Amino acid sequence: MPIRTRRTLSHAPGSPRGGATAPLASRTLVTAAAAALMSLLVPAGTAHAAPTPAPRTAPAAHAAPRPDVSRPVYAYDNAIRESVWVDTGLDGDGDGRTDRVAADIVRPREAERRGRKVPVIMEASPYYSCCGRGNESQRKTYDAHGAPAGIPLYYDNYFVPRGYAFVAVDLAGTNRSDGCVDVGGRSDVLSAKAVVDWLNGRAPAYTTRTGTTRAHATRWTTGATGMIGKSWDGTVANGVAATGVEGLRTIVPIGAISSWYDYYFSQGAPLYGSGPDWLSHYVNSPEARTRCQAVQRALAEGAPRSGDLTPLWDARDHVPDASRVRASVFAVHGLQDLNVRTGHLGRWFDALAAHGVERKIWLSRTGHVDPFDFRRAAWVRTLHRWFDHHLLGYDNGVEREPMADIERAPDQWTTDRVWPPAGTETTTLRPAPGPAPGVGTLGLLPAPAGATATFTDDPALGELDWAAHIDTPTPAKAGFTTRPLTRDLRLAGSATVTVTATPTTTSAHLTAVLVDLGPATIRDYAAPGEGITTLDARTCWGASTPADSACYRETRARTTDTDFTVVSRGWADLGTWADPRKGRPLDPGQPHTLTLRLHAADHVVPAGHRLALIVAGTDEDLVEAPDSTPTLTLDLARTHARVPVVGGPLAYALATVPRTLADTPPPAATPPTVPGTARPSTAPGPTPPTATPPTGPRASATATAPPLRSGPDAPRPPRTEPPIPGAAR
Repeated sequence: MPIRTRRTLSHAPGSPRGGATAPLASRTLVTAAAAALMSLLVPAGTAHAAPTPAPRTAPAAHAAPRPDVSRPVYAYDNAIRESVWVDTGLDGDGDGRTDRVAADIVRPREAERRGRKVPVIMEASPYYSCCGRGNESQRKTYDAHGAPAGIPLYYDNYFVPRGYAFVAVDLAGTNRSDGCVDVGGRSDVLSAKAVVDWLNGRAPAYTTRTGTTRAHATRWTTGATGMIGKSWDGTVANGVAATGVEGLRTIVPIGAISSWYDYYFSQGAPLYGSGPDWLSHYVNSPEARTRCQAVQRALAEGAPRSGDLTPLWDARDHVPDASRVRASVFAVHGLQDLNVRTGHLGRWFDALAAHGVERKIWLSRTGHVDPFDFRRAAWVRTLHRWFDHHLLGYDNGVEREPMADIERAPDQWTTDRVWPPAGTETTTLRPAPGPAPGVGTLGLLPAPAGATATFTDDPALGELDWAAHIDTPTPAKAGFTTRPLTRDLRLAGSATVTVTATPTTTSAHLTAVLVDLGPATIRDYAAPGEGITTLDARTCWGASTPADSACYRETRARTTDTDFTVVSRGWADLGTWADPRKGRPLDPGQPHTLTLRLHAADHVVPAGHRLALIVAGTDEDLVEAPDSTPTLTLDLARTHARVPVVGGPLAYALATVPRTLADTPPPAATPPTVPGTARPSTAPGPTPPTATPPTGPRASATATAPPLRSGPDAPRPPRTEPPIPGAAR
């Protein structure tokens, strides 16, 4: 249901020394409480304005309590709706004049009448016209005079009545903007940055696309800006923050990219069959597609399908510029996001931490899903307080609350004061031979010299197939498992896997996967919706007009029962073993050592479950196959995983100590159910794990390879036409 704003009152500080002033202080509190109560009774749409917050200093003893939450005191149906075109100073389309980007604005009219300046929430997107935003794929609409009428998502409906302006920016090359889409390059980032500059009086803007009448923002805004957005939109927020632009106070990137190279490649291995030129063409406006051919060629030439790191990719990596970030960062990501993978979050969050940037994080068990669609009420409440603190200056304590909210199971959340949590230490786990070829053990002790494991790349199989047959010798993978845990073991952060592999051909791709082996009820990230089911019922989050509704379809968790859960994964081209920037042909018969970076994770392996490491070749539908079919032999003594364990090596040792002195190997497990193949639960939350044998197509005899999963039910989009970051789930 829609949230209700907190109706708490700030207490005045203690009275000065001496008892004579105590009655006056008491009367002050009573008067302040009455005034606050009256403010709640003022209907939205009246001219009663929220107070502009004072600088953050301790109030005097007799001062009225400072507000700690903005309230809906401005009329949404009477808001000012206008468009301006901001001069970016760039000429991306080469037409001899600087590009202007369109910014559609909704802001409270009463604030302008009273001369009160308001902060800005801003979303810069390439999707407002081509593809739509949010779970209902909303697009911008305009009235007969060209003024914005309908703005996607709820940000304007909810925040404008509370004393904010909302600015929806069409990235260069899209909708009503000049220029060209360059997929994370200067045009993307600087066109959005120019709007922040305009809001702070440092860049020109005009009332029309080609006219000369200037539009001025500093008469109505404080310049304090917060950027928000999912996927590509959140990526733009990351990029603008990495410029260090003044006036950008906070960003809220949701499922966002931190390096465009890592979106298209993973350590040299291509993830999709096309590059940024295809994506640019897709989101460019029809007019831009005609005028932007030179940009298309530059993208194609600068991003070769070889997977080499080129200057084009360097310019689209925001992580090295984390030291320039002045804004606070509230990051949200799905731990099973196979579109924008959590590796983007991990590198970015670690870099921000290294430079002391204020941070907050939510990690869900969904795929590429907005928190408005998996934890709606808590999300709007938290986002509201976050913006109130960073843009209005309210001392509401949000920055003193736990940094991290982690979804442990569907709709079950925990918090951590910091993330990764205190006490997390890198723990080195080592594979060793087991009772059968390809069925090994995983522990703290190294394998004996000369121990090996061999597998042959099979591009028709992937991580789900390998995990389903972890206890069975199969030719396409090498699997290593711990004994059943005697206590819970938490992994939090980014792991690496170092392998020494000898190939039989001149090319090879590698995959490393960490898996929790044991029954669980999870969000069905492999199904349509990527962990949510959209319902018919609607709830409203703000005020509406006939052209812009604040009411959105509710969702619930879509769950499934499974016997294993993929915790983290990583891919690489073995040809980058000597130079991470450039691949080279392998020497057949010679060992090559490479470290794979796995994606960030936060997962508790429960007592009774096992932790598995799988090393294999092509991960079907997640990475492109090499141009040969190699067989690879792992030198187990020179192969290891470095895993972030809460409690470090001691916690791992205690969790894996045998229950009895007789250390017997674990029994062979029944092939587990694969996420997406079992019947989804209709319950809104998790159901207790079941010990009954799994059913369905994956529960057939282990000697038969399970059927391949592809098409709309697969947990990843087709690679020939790559997924569009955030355009649709």
